[in-house]
Amino acid sequence: MDLCELAPLHVRAIAPYPPGKPISELAREMDLDESDIVKLASNENPLGASPRALAAIENVFMEIARYPDGNGYALKSALSERFGVAHNQIVLGNGSNDVLELVARAFLSAQSSAVYAQHAFAVYPLVTQATGARGIEAPAKNFSHDPKAMLEAISSDTRVLFIANPNNPTGTLLKPDELLALIERVPESVIVVLDEAYTEYLPEELRSDSIAWIKRFPNLVVTRTFSKAYGLAGLRVGYAIASALVADMLNRVRQPFNVNSLAQAAAIAAMEDQAFLDECLEINRKGMEQVTTGFKRLNLSYIPSYGNFVAFRIPSGNQGNASTIYQSLLRKGVIVRPVGNYGMPEYLRVSIGLEQENSIFLSALENVIQGAST
Repeated sequence: MDLCELAPLHVRAIAPYPPGKPISELAREMDLDESDIVKLASNENPLGASPRALAAIENVFMEIARYPDGNGYALKSALSERFGVAHNQIVLGNGSNDVLELVARAFLSAQSSAVYAQHAFAVYPLVTQATGARGIEAPAKNFSHDPKAMLEAISSDTRVLFIANPNNPTGTLLKPDELLALIERVPESVIVVLDEAYTEYLPEELRSDSIAWIKRFPNLVVTRTFSKAYGLAGLRVGYAIASALVADMLNRVRQPFNVNSLAQAAAIAAMEDQAFLDECLEINRKGMEQVTTGFKRLNLSYIPSYGNFVAFRIPSGNQGNASTIYQSLLRKGVIVRPVGNYGMPEYLRVSIGLEQENSIFLSALENVIQGAST
């Protein structure tokens, strides 16, 4: 008997999420020294975590034999003070991916559908499919969310609309007025998930007042993470802010103790270290300029990005293609991210690193492109 047949068909059809290649894996595969490898594949913070966050971890480390606060009171209090919302509007997650799955589990079923944009974050179709719901992909416009197409994609059985802003992997952005106009037109019966994993990288004038909008739109759920700008990807801690009624539904399907004690302590401390965050954002700004200037020098087109990464195009032809360039970069110890699974077979995505890491990437890229064209 094939035991896989015991699983529902919609689960058997899922293609697992492909994470960025770990440094240790590449070192084994290519017989490289880990210290010589530059990983720019997973949109991680090249500066790491805040010193305050690291100190907070040390302070609670000896208590790891005890279960964490399952309600996350201290972290919720910090978020409540920061954003002016009540505790019962906050849902903590094992990364914001966890919160996205909670939305799907709470509001989707085999009798409903979810809408997301073409080239949007791969987790949206995954969590939709895992519930047996129907996924509806709205066509993108210039690699960005097309509000008109997304509204037209909503059907009578749609219960969730996913919006990534800025979007991963394209880095595109709906400006605040565009975003608000879209949310205003979404039916009240549809949960709008606004995924703002990269919002900290935006300049103030481009940041939406999304959390304040929840008072006006009870169907709005704003999700954020500490994995990107705050440098806590390895600890997995994210959160959602929503109306109390929606948050209650999410907490009903949330696993107990889903955010560990080290993550909770580190997240609180990271929020308090504004100076470190400002330094990270400045390094990202300079790094983005360095990398995109390099693309221009190499005559490579790219999608202007509002995150800490940028997608660039490797046209098929005498330069090879994105897949061959990706493999060639791996052999040189540089890990970027192929995005063919996003319907972008000619593109690769690179995270912004430290100045030296960016230089190594650009030098390796120039080298492999020149090698492919000879």
